[in-house]
Amino acid sequence: MIQQFDNLMQLFRAFPDEQAAIDHLTAIRWAGGKYCPLCGNADEKRIGTLTGTNTHKCYACRKRFSIKVGTIFQDTKLPLRTWFAAIWMITNHPKGIASTTLAKDLGITQKTAWFVLHRLRHAARTDSFNAPLSGDVEVDETFVGGRESNKHANKKLRLGRGGLGKAVVLGMIQRDGEFRAGVVTDVKKTTLQGIVRQHVTPGSNVYTDESKSYIGLQGDYNHHTVNHQKGEYVRQFFAHTNTIEGVWALLKRQIIGVHHWVSPKHLDRYVGEMTFRFNRREMTVGMIVNDLLAQRAGPLPYKVLTA
Repeated sequence: MIQQFDNLMQLFRAFPDEQAAIDHLTAIRWAGGKYCPLCGNADEKRIGTLTGTNTHKCYACRKRFSIKVGTIFQDTKLPLRTWFAAIWMITNHPKGIASTTLAKDLGITQKTAWFVLHRLRHAARTDSFNAPLSGDVEVDETFVGGRESNKHANKKLRLGRGGLGKAVVLGMIQRDGEFRAGVVTDVKKTTLQGIVRQHVTPGSNVYTDESKSYIGLQGDYNHHTVNHQKGEYVRQFFAHTNTIEGVWALLKRQIIGVHHWVSPKHLDRYVGEMTFRFNRREMTVGMIVNDLLAQRAGPLPYKVLTA
């Protein structure tokens, strides 16, 4: 049976022991029927459970497995109850949680907490976009990186203002709908417009600033712009990028206020975490936790993460 809960205390009451947590994960993973994560066999009659254990056996490939195999929990030494608490914290704190704070709250090392959080970000990532965005879609890019004025003299790039020396994140949000974002290599027209055309339905209303990178969208889209450099933030009451600017504020607060700094190597994971949380803002606490548990992301070995 899939448990429901509205706060952290209810979560612990719902899972008083490790077996309750295992049963909950089993109910979510096998909601559509039993299957073998090793060979893909979905014939329930050919999947058994060894008496008195949490070990299952597939009679197609003749191999044994637990419900954790093929998930982010594979090979973990932490109890599932600890993982569930970590999931609650990363999904229900508006700006996420730092590994140092998670380590203190759960009584684990900071290195373990860092690995746990990255496994959860791995599970929360969007493998591919589903239905294209449509209707009114705001598109914008933001730059992530430290200010030149805050850097040591020998690390200053002295490249002027703007996004030079910073990572670029492109985002698209359908008003009253989904938000999608990811790190991009540059802000060239071919890069940004290629992503827009791939993920926004032709004929939609697309709102951007007056960056030259978006020139050429008109025709396939109803392209509207606002000129931020001239202090314009709304044109004709409907043309604006205020919605996505608000989302960027959440991302910056997450990075600056919680993590303080993230490496360009892992930035896309942090963006994915924020995107997962934002797109489930209307869900209840328990629904968000269960939704993350239902993600089909495979294991993330430490060597792969740090390679």
